[in-house]
Amino acid sequence: MPKGPKGQKRPADVIGNAITVAKIATGEIEESATDTKEYAREGGRKGGRLRAERISPARRSEIARKAAEARWGKKIS
Repeated sequence: MPKGPKGQKRPADVIGNAITVAKIATGEIEESATDTKEYAREGGRKGGRLRAERISPARRSEIARKAAEARWGKKIS
């Protein structure tokens, strides 16, 4: 089933989707929006910390150098 911009479930067919949108617009049903940003944020915090712990300082430096080169377009030594 397709999902809306906030992850909510929507009908797969065009007519079913039109009916759902009309019901939301008239207030017949309430649009349910789940807050997935908070979950993504927590996962990102965990992943970033774990990655920083697992990679060596030399590898972190290499990643930062590559990012700087991509951003500014010149070699950084």
